[in-house]
Amino acid sequence: MHDLALQLALIGVAGIASQWVAWRLRIPAIVILFLVGLIFGPLTGLMNPRVDFGELYTPLVSTAVAIILFEGGLTLNFREIRETSTAVRRIVLVASPLVWIMTAFTAHFIGNLSWPTAIILGALLVVTGPTVIMPLLRHARLKSRPASILRWEAILNDPVGALFAVISFETVLVLRGAHEAGNLIFTAILALAIAIGGGILVGRLIGRAFTRGYVPEYLKAPILFASVVGMNSFTNLVLEEAGLLTVTVMGITMANAKIASLSELKRFKETITILLVSGLFIVLTASLQMEVIASLEWRVLVFIAASLLVVRPLAVFVATIGAGIDWRERLLVAWIAPRGIVAVAVAGLFGATLVRMGVADGDRMIAYTFALVAATIVFHGFSLGPLARLLGLRSADRPGVLIVGASRFSIALARRLKAQEVPVLIADSNWSRVSEARLAEVDVWFGEILSEAAHHGLNLSRFDHLVAATDNDAYNALICTDFGAEIGRTEVFQIGDIGAGPSSDRHAMNFTIGGIPLFKPGKNFSELRDLIVDGWSFQATRLTEEFGYKRFIESRPEGTQMLMWIRSSGAVVFASAEGSGQPDTGDTVIAFGPPRQEREQEKIVKGTMTEREARAEKARKTSEEVSGRAEEAASRSEPIA
Repeated sequence: MHDLALQLALIGVAGIASQWVAWRLRIPAIVILFLVGLIFGPLTGLMNPRVDFGELYTPLVSTAVAIILFEGGLTLNFREIRETSTAVRRIVLVASPLVWIMTAFTAHFIGNLSWPTAIILGALLVVTGPTVIMPLLRHARLKSRPASILRWEAILNDPVGALFAVISFETVLVLRGAHEAGNLIFTAILALAIAIGGGILVGRLIGRAFTRGYVPEYLKAPILFASVVGMNSFTNLVLEEAGLLTVTVMGITMANAKIASLSELKRFKETITILLVSGLFIVLTASLQMEVIASLEWRVLVFIAASLLVVRPLAVFVATIGAGIDWRERLLVAWIAPRGIVAVAVAGLFGATLVRMGVADGDRMIAYTFALVAATIVFHGFSLGPLARLLGLRSADRPGVLIVGASRFSIALARRLKAQEVPVLIADSNWSRVSEARLAEVDVWFGEILSEAAHHGLNLSRFDHLVAATDNDAYNALICTDFGAEIGRTEVFQIGDIGAGPSSDRHAMNFTIGGIPLFKPGKNFSELRDLIVDGWSFQATRLTEEFGYKRFIESRPEGTQMLMWIRSSGAVVFASAEGSGQPDTGDTVIAFGPPRQEREQEKIVKGTMTEREARAEKARKTSEEVSGRAEEAASRSEPIA
C-alpha cells in the first residue's frame, strides 16, 4: 500500500478501534496495538512506514513521543509524591544506572551482542514507558502509593533512559572517530542545562501568561502544543533526543503551577496522546522487518528471562532499601516494568545508524528491544491485576460508589450498599454531618470534594460511579460536571430535578452540565429528607427464577422507585442511566420505598388481600429484615478502610 493518505487513515482507524476493543475486553490496549502492527507490517507486508514515510519518519516519531511525555508530565504534581518521593528518587537515580549496567552485561555475555550495541541497548531498556503504564494502572485499580511510584517512575525514566542512550551512542561515535571527546562533554552539559533550565523557564512563562489573561482561552491549547514541539526540536539541535527531557520538565513545571484552565488543557492533551499512542505503536511495530524477527534465537529468550527475573528486581530491591515502602510494594514495583514507545523509537533510530557505521549487530538491537517490549507488555499487562490482588494492593475488588453530601438519605443508601459489599465512601465538608456517617460505620472523607487536596488525596480509581446528594442542586451539578470527565459522564448522578429539556424554564440548567437525575421524576433534597422521616428506606432483593423482576415490581408498595441493581459480577447498574435495561435473575435490586405495611393495609381495605395473606406477607417481610440485619452485622465486623 503506497497511498500515504490511505495508510494514515487506516492506522488512525485501527488504533482507535484497538483502544475500544481493549476497553470492552478490559485488557491492556498495547497488546492489541502490537498485534495490529505486526499484521499490518511484517506478517502481511501491507505497509512499511519507515520506507513509505521517508525522511518524515524520524521527526514525526520524535515529535509524537515528546507530546506523549509532556502530557505525562502534566499529571505529576509534587503533592502526590510526598509519600513516595524517596522511593521514586532512588529508583530513578540508583536503580536506573544499575539496570543500565546489568542489562549491558546481560546483552553482551548472554545475547552475544557487541559492547557498543549492548551498552546502548542497556540504556534504552532503563525506560518503563508511560504509554504502557498508564493504561495498565487504569485497569488495575492499585492503591495510591504503588500507583504513584509506577507512574512517576515511568514518566521520569523515559527521558532519563533516552538521555542515557544518547550519551552511549555519542560515546560510540567518539570512539570511532566521528566526534571529539571534549565536544561531547560540552554538548552534553549544554543540552542538560537547556533541558532543565529551559523547561522550567518556558513552563513558568506559559503558566504566567495563562493566569494573567495574556492568552485567550481558545489559543491556550494551540500555544501549548506549539511550545512543546518547538522546545523539543530546539533542544534536539544541541543533542539528539535531549528534547524529551525538556518537554517532561515543562509538563511537571506546569502541573505544579496554579493554572485555572489546567484541567481542560490536560483533557485536550490526553485526547491527543491517545491518538498518538495508538497510531505510533502501530507505526513502529509495522516498521519491524521479518528478517530481523527471524534473526532471533534462543539467546533472546534467556536475555528476556534474565532482564525480567534478575536485573530489574535486583536493582529495585537494592535501590529501595530503607525507602519507606513495605516488601509487597517493593515486589510489585520490582516486577512491573513494561517498556514502551520511547525504547522502540530510539532503538529504531540508533540501530539503523549503527548499521551504517559498520556495527554488524545494530539491527539485532532493534529486534531485542521489540522482543523485550512484547514480553513485558504480555507478562506485566496480564499479571499486574492478579499480582496486586494477591499482595493486597488493589484499592477495591469491586466497583465503588462515591457519594457527595452526608444526610440521612445518603447514609441510609451507603449502609445498604455496604451491606451488599459494594465499596462506598461519603464525602462532605461539614464535620457534624460527617460524624453522623462515621457513627453509622460508613467510610468518610472530610473536606471539600472540589479542592486540590481531594484531587490528590482521593484515589478516584476506586469508584466507578458518583452520586451528588447535597442540598444545593447547582453544587450537585458542578460536582457531576467536574468529575464526569474522569469517572464518565454516564456514571455521575445527582438528586433534584435539573430540568434540562425543551419544557424547561429559565431556571433550568443547560443539558451540557450536571449529571443524570438519580430519580425519575427527580426528587430534591427536601423531598428525600421528608420521605426518610416518613419511614421510607432502602431494600435489597435478590431476583430468582421464582421471584423475577415482574413479581418484584408487583410486590413493592406504591411509589417505590428502583434505584439500581448489583449484578452477580459485582457491577453496579443505575436504573436511571440511559440504556440500563432491566435486572436479570441473580441480580440484587436496591429499591427506595415506603414501609410495606401501608400497601398491605390498602389491599385489605380494598378487599384485594385477606387477613391471612397479610400475615403471610408480614412474616416474609420480617424474614427479609432479619436477613438484612445479619448482612449489616457482617459488614460491621469488617475493619473500616
